Amino acid sequence: MNTIAADLEGTLTIGETWRGMAAWMQAHGLAAQYQWFFYRNLPGAVAARLGLQDKRAFQDRFMEGAAGLLAGLGQAELTAVSEWVVTNELWPKRRLDVLDELLRLRQDGRRLVLCSATFQPILEAFARRMGEGVVALGTPLEVEGGVFTGRLRGPVRSGAHKAEHLRKLLRGEALYAAYGDSLPDVPMLELAEQPVAVYPEPRLRALAVERNWRVIG
Repeated sequence: MNTIAADLEGTLTIGETWRGMAAWMQAHGLAAQYQWFFYRNLPGAVAARLGLQDKRAFQDRFMEGAAGLLAGLGQAELTAVSEWVVTNELWPKRRLDVLDELLRLRQDGRRLVLCSATFQPILEAFARRMGEGVVALGTPLEVEGGVFTGRLRGPVRSGAHKAEHLRKLLRGEALYAAYGDSLPDVPMLELAEQPVAVYPEPRLRALAVERNWRVIG
């Protein structure tokens, strides 16, 4: 049991990828394109917030659409955007208490895997900040001829998809611990010997109490 897994947004940081992308587009003269995309999705966001449609399903559709905003970027440009989003949004808002705990576990020789719906290059950029050897399992982007097409390579890696890809990585190895903050993280948390609910949303907090899972925050 040498592997631990952790979600990103809400778990390791209170920053949000979409906010970072919006800020990057504003800083690079692309604010109008993002505003058009945002307002087109606003009715769905309101409906999800009010519980009139599934929140995770909306978030996955939003992520799939947001990928199109980066269409046409080359590999080096994607890396640069990803570093910008992490530097300006995700890393400054990191949860130091959770990262410190993961660092201690890594010092005991355990492998850390970040599992997130976040786009793969952005998750990799965050993983690099956490040290050498941190594995990133994010939502992969479709690249053809060295250029991002604006499409995803497979479904958004949230919920059951996240757990499925983690299970494939483990190849039968037991998972020592997993950290998540919301109900879609439950399939991943259920794989672990020690599930940890991190600053959990109310429904996950209730489930964690019911199942006697550890809670941080």
